[in-house]
Amino acid sequence: MAVRASAGGVVRRREDPRLITGQGTYTADVAREGWLHAAFVRSTQAHARLVSIDRETAAAMPGVAAVYTAADLGLKAQEGVDMFPRPALASEVVRFVGDVIAVAVADTRAAAADAAAAVFVEYEPLAPVVDAVDALEPGAPVVHAGKGDNQVVSTALGEPGAVDGADIVVRARFVNQRLAAVPIEANAVAAEPDGEGGLRIWASTQVPFSVRFSVSELTGLPETRLRVIAPDVGGAFGAKLATYPEQSVVAAVTHKLNRPVSWVEYRSENLTAMTHGRAQVQDVALGATRDGKLVGFEARIVGDAGAYPIVLGTFCAAFTAQMAQGVYVIPKVHVQVRTAATNTTVVSAYRGAGRPEAVFMIERAMDMLAAELAIDPAELRRLNFIAGEFPYATATGMTYDSGDYAGALELALNAAGYTDLRAEQRARRERHDRLQLGIGISTYVEVTGAGTPMEHGLARAEADGSFTIQAGTSPSGQGHETAFAQVASRELGVPPERIQVLMSDTGVVAGGDGTYGSRSLQIGGSAVRAACVALVERAKEEAARRLEASVEDVEPQEDGFGVRGVPASRVTWAELASGAELVAEEDFFQFDQTFPFGCHVAVAEVDVETGEAKVVRHVAVDDCGTVLNPMLVEGQIHGGVAQGVGQALYEEFVYDGDGNPRTGTLTDYAVPGIGEIPMVETVSMETPTPNNPLGAKGIGESGTIGAGAAVQNAVVDAVSHLGVKHIDMPMHPMRVWEAIQAATRS
Repeated sequence: MAVRASAGGVVRRREDPRLITGQGTYTADVAREGWLHAAFVRSTQAHARLVSIDRETAAAMPGVAAVYTAADLGLKAQEGVDMFPRPALASEVVRFVGDVIAVAVADTRAAAADAAAAVFVEYEPLAPVVDAVDALEPGAPVVHAGKGDNQVVSTALGEPGAVDGADIVVRARFVNQRLAAVPIEANAVAAEPDGEGGLRIWASTQVPFSVRFSVSELTGLPETRLRVIAPDVGGAFGAKLATYPEQSVVAAVTHKLNRPVSWVEYRSENLTAMTHGRAQVQDVALGATRDGKLVGFEARIVGDAGAYPIVLGTFCAAFTAQMAQGVYVIPKVHVQVRTAATNTTVVSAYRGAGRPEAVFMIERAMDMLAAELAIDPAELRRLNFIAGEFPYATATGMTYDSGDYAGALELALNAAGYTDLRAEQRARRERHDRLQLGIGISTYVEVTGAGTPMEHGLARAEADGSFTIQAGTSPSGQGHETAFAQVASRELGVPPERIQVLMSDTGVVAGGDGTYGSRSLQIGGSAVRAACVALVERAKEEAARRLEASVEDVEPQEDGFGVRGVPASRVTWAELASGAELVAEEDFFQFDQTFPFGCHVAVAEVDVETGEAKVVRHVAVDDCGTVLNPMLVEGQIHGGVAQGVGQALYEEFVYDGDGNPRTGTLTDYAVPGIGEIPMVETVSMETPTPNNPLGAKGIGESGTIGAGAAVQNAVVDAVSHLGVKHIDMPMHPMRVWEAIQAATRS
């Protein structure tokens, strides 16, 4: 697809030629002949004391260089929340299946894996706790004995009694199931000595500077001795925002042996060791008057933080609380959040990170309220939209920057042909068709640009007429090279092809907070813009000196600068850069978050005899402020919708009562394929934010945030006439069929 470039011409993703032709460089590609390979010994128990670790047989195997336990490497524990630290290698207690106990290093990856399998670990089993709600009950097994209980965080927004006085109150328990991120590239780390007492480290990560800091903290090696590079990254979705103990272990082994070491995660390993997402249980009450005006909203949320609670995981539940009001005028809101440690994989950010959970919660409750009041779901939303002056302060303490929620709804309904869909639905019900039609609406608002509100940008003119841009963000497939080249092109007045974009290397870029929370264009792009604006000003000063004119009389001209009113007086960028260093660095601060919004309409067919549900149409209106590159926006929406559909219908990471993973391979964990994802019909809408000079809001997570609730509402809507009021996700055939049978019996 071709798109209009901000600087003129046609812009396609400049990353794609190398990626789709196999010319990309991923972390697994770094290792060369002579490198060692690592494999980890992982716990097979959800909760147990380590009695002994026998590595003699493994260490004696052919090609094995070493087998290390915690005592050999002297690594510090990884900081968590409160009293929940995580040792880089477990030495006393393991707390989930997949916990890291030891590392084997060998000449080949296969030999390392064989050695890891040969390490014999003797366990003394301890009672596990797998369910987060159970973990908060008195007398539950304690995951971290030093803490004394399993509560990680307990907080509340608003005052209790929010639904008191309402004519109608709908109450329900919603389960936002645990998800695995499943990036196409699993975790990977490679490290080699730099010959000067330090290390070069390659990592598949969203945050190379955070990895450098973490490795330094755990190994004791100074940050100045560590260079971290994130090469091409094959997907991340928030799961590569966390820093992992394996990164520090590989660095420590490399430093100890003074030999390069590579580690690439196996897929079954990835499903249990990489952080999971979602994992919330929500008890919800939504109150309204009999004519449909909302009175109040209450929610009690229990979040599962996993075995080693980290800030990212607990903050997701806080995001859910903050965004609980959604796009509606709700006079009173009360949300209580508690998170718990359990003997399961660590929970952290996953695409949307707390915001999809909030949208599922309020949008599902709105549909249930519409059914109770016998009001069309679209009409109930129209009655309650926030429609006043922006910025708008919510009852949960957020300040929405700009929005047009009613406009997004009408665009989506018109694009979907809502009236005709409802007519088709009535006709199928009257005919008692086997395939019933459901229409699901999700009108959402989310928050982006949270976290560190600053990014670093650099712009430099080169003597050959090209330009170098540096940015502190770190892409994992989003198209940053293309977007930042466009931003620079517009400010510098040169074609994007002449602009090189450098990121993801702590040895090249001065600093950066990385990529998460859909912050890259609005904060990173604004930093690039600021650096380019500053570079133009410095170039004008140099041009004024060369042309013997005042700066006020110098103006940009094609590929350089000239003196206003003097056509023959001109100097090119290349000429300026060849005689003086032309470089500018800027830090951009965005102290106010931005709030993208939109409306998704999903159309689903449900086979009432088998319970099979399928999305047959999906309309997405996603407003991310001013759009720089429509193609990049489309790509983010399409990928996001796929993950929203995946949660609604297919994906769930399941443990048994003893903490054993039941979905530890892709045979069991159902990632949707191309046959399960409908064509996504996108409708453009732009409402700029005043919070940055680009007018941009985030788009990376909007598709997921809008899609999931729309699909869930569509499937429930398809069988609501049979008496079904709610179905928890994933809405696989058995669950849908059981809901139909239960409703029919009652």
